[in-house]
Formats: sequence, structure tokens, C-alpha cells
Amino acid sequence: MKSALLHGIHLICQVSRHSSLTSAAKELNLTTGAVSQQLQNIELRLGFTAFERHARGIRLTEQGQRLVESVDHHLTAIEENVYQLTRVTESKQIRLKLTPSFAFKWLVPRLEDFQKQHPEIQIHTFAEGALVDSDNRNFDVAIDYGPIPYKLEDAELLLEEQLRPVMSPSYFNAHPELNELSTTWHQVTLLHDAMPWQGAPRDYEWLYWASQVGLDFETNKGHFFNRTDMAMSAAEAGVGIALARSALLGDELISQRLVAPLAAIKANAGYFIITHVDNPPTRLFKQWLRQQVITDKNVK
Repeated sequence: MKSALLHGIHLICQVSRHSSLTSAAKELNLTTGAVSQQLQNIELRLGFTAFERHARGIRLTEQGQRLVESVDHHLTAIEENVYQLTRVTESKQIRLKLTPSFAFKWLVPRLEDFQKQHPEIQIHTFAEGALVDSDNRNFDVAIDYGPIPYKLEDAELLLEEQLRPVMSPSYFNAHPELNELSTTWHQVTLLHDAMPWQGAPRDYEWLYWASQVGLDFETNKGHFFNRTDMAMSAAEAGVGIALARSALLGDELISQRLVAPLAAIKANAGYFIITHVDNPPTRLFKQWLRQQVITDKNVK
């Protein structure tokens, strides 16, 4: 009986991290009806209602909030301790879904650090398309690029992005006036990420940049790619000017393979963590991701 009660309280804590029963059910690999029924059973045993149901989803009642605040950290600590006891003999896998650009330019160069810290955790990386399909829940953790605010309420902002025009040294030498906001921008070749996120116009980022810096020129021109790193590579080859995302710039500026004569601006977009499976390995991985962002800020 005690184990059933503990299981029920754990369920309340898990559901409390979501804004709807449907979202919670997806994470738990249960039907919405099954989650609803289990919640009703535990609420009956507890003698109070833990959640208010409304048209837009669910929210904790005052008693439910007090319950979660008093027990959630204890349940997490128990789970973490059990994980630490079994980590030596049991290999853990994390299915990670993200865009190829972010995988190649940001994540992969850092993975050795995660492996050294957590050799028992295997990261299975899926970077198949220019856009992350978060509706298909065939992942444990996903990192997606999107506008702020993001389309999913449960997503966590990992890193806010900035945009800055970049070009090859030879291209800049041919257009030295590009170090200022002048009419020359009408004449340059623009290189686009035509798919920054689902539904965005193909010239969205250049159009946004022009509006933010106070320029008015035709942005729906030049060459279009379905990945930012491809546009940046084309800029490095001297084809034109790409709008680089700061997080995806490695040593290109230091080595002068690319030059950035103008300051970066906030993109009003960023990289978001979407959690499908919440367990000790995924929590450790997300903690490591956050630490990488903090380290980057301290270095800069």
C-alpha cells in the first residue's frame, strides 16, 4: 500500500512539470486517459485534489503545490542516489535530436568533455534535418532553434542567439564600406538560412537584421541554403555575406577565415531544450549543457 502511495505522489510530481495531461502522458508513455485515472485514484487516497483542470490544461491546487514542494526534491535525490550506485555497471543512453548546424558547430567539439565527466552515458545524436520535429517524440532530449517565446511552453531556453554579418577577407576588401551602415548593402550578395524555423519566410533573418539596424533594402535576393553552417561556408568561400549565429562561430574570426565588421545584434531567437524523458542521465546532460553556456560567457 505504501509503495502505491509513493508511486502516486511521484506521478503528481512528474505531471506538475507539465501544463497539460497530454504533454505529461507523452513523457510517461501512457495515454492521457490512463494518467487522468491514476491521478484520480491517488487524489482519492490523499483526500484532496492536487490539480485543477481547465480548458487550457492543468495547474496545481494550493494543496497540490505544497505536496510537490515538500516531496519532489526528496524523490529526485533518491533517484539520483540510486543512479550513482548503478552507474558503474549499467550503461545509459540518451537519444538526442538537434539540427545539423548546432550539432557540428557547437555540440560535437564539446562532447569529449561530457564523455570524460560521464563515461557511463552514451549520447546517440540524431541531426537528420534542418528543422527539429519535436512532435515526433522519438527522442529523450531535443535542442531546437526558434523564436522567443518558443512554441512549446515546457521548453527551456538554453542559449539566446545573436546575429552578425560575416564575409571572407577578400570580399570585405572589395567592399570596405561594409564596416558601416551605408547604401552599399543594396549591391551585395546575401547568403541566407532559408529555414531558421518552421513557417519563417526564407529571407526572415536578413529582413529582421535590416529592420533592427535601420536599413531598407531588398533582402529576398542572393543564395539560399537550408542550414546556417552552409551559408557561413559559402561566405568563407567569398560568395557573399552570411548572417552568422554567434553560437556557431568557432575560430573563424580569430583565424580570419571570416571577418565581421559590424557588431552582433540580438536575434530574438535561441536554442531551446525539449525534454521527453526526465531521468538522472538526461538531467546530468542538461546540467552539462547549461554549464557549457556559462563557460562560454565567462570566456567571452
